Amino acid sequence: MNWDDLRVFLALADSGSLSATARKLGVDHSTVARRVAALEADLGVRLFDRLPRGYAPTAEAEEFAALARRVEDGVLAVERHARGQPGEPAGVVRLSAPPAFSSSFLAPRLAGLRRTLPRLVVELVGDVRAVSLTRREADLALRLQRPEDDGLVARRIGAMGYGLYATPDYLDGRDEADWEFIGYDDSMDHVPQQRWLRQVAGRRPFVFRANDLMSLRAAAAAGIGIAAIPHFLGRADAVPVPALVPAVPAAGLSPPQPRELWLLVHNDLRRSARVRAVMDALVSIIAAERSLLED
Repeated sequence: MNWDDLRVFLALADSGSLSATARKLGVDHSTVARRVAALEADLGVRLFDRLPRGYAPTAEAEEFAALARRVEDGVLAVERHARGQPGEPAGVVRLSAPPAFSSSFLAPRLAGLRRTLPRLVVELVGDVRAVSLTRREADLALRLQRPEDDGLVARRIGAMGYGLYATPDYLDGRDEADWEFIGYDDSMDHVPQQRWLRQVAGRRPFVFRANDLMSLRAAAAAGIGIAAIPHFLGRADAVPVPALVPAVPAAGLSPPQPRELWLLVHNDLRRSARVRAVMDALVSIIAAERSLLED
């Protein structure tokens, strides 16, 4: 049995779509269909019902998928073991991190690795979801809360502070009682800084909502109102154009608790030279920029 056929089967069972599976695996949809058909021929079992809106797993496919997952876990363990061997820091390291943190903070600072380690390639993936390091969706991950994943090594490498920011023109001559706020929509209502912002706003209105951090900053920079954003996005020395300034209440205000930054790696990859090089770089970057991140 061809392992690649099993890999395609599992991806299609998860997505139910030829096109989505093809995008995930980096192949064309005809390859996905051919692989699945080959597996069905090998097994003598129909695994999917071909429907107008996608591929629906049969009852036999659901039973088969549980067994195939065990095979997949074994193959991934072999791959992690091979990638985790010590050696020269060369090759690709895939790093997952929150989107705004990836694009505005990490990307320009990780670029220096190219000069010191020219054979190392960093794939920086901005992702709001918690990717699976066990299934090789990434080699490293930065998360904003303490992880509980089994088989992973986690290290707290810093924290990210938040504050109220607006344009100087918005704040100029405006009474604090007339402040208006920019916040997340309902899908992000659970995050700590949003809960804090609701307490700060009280009865004062929210005039703009979005589900991503860069949109909140853009709205604040457009002079719509006041947003609770990380210091690395608000401070003028960090993001000079267009400039924002802190919005400081006259009576003082306790800032929200900083979000912890946790670096995760699978135990099998800890000794990999290329993974270790990126881990060391991240630790150094966060330490060097502590005053900007935590303010």
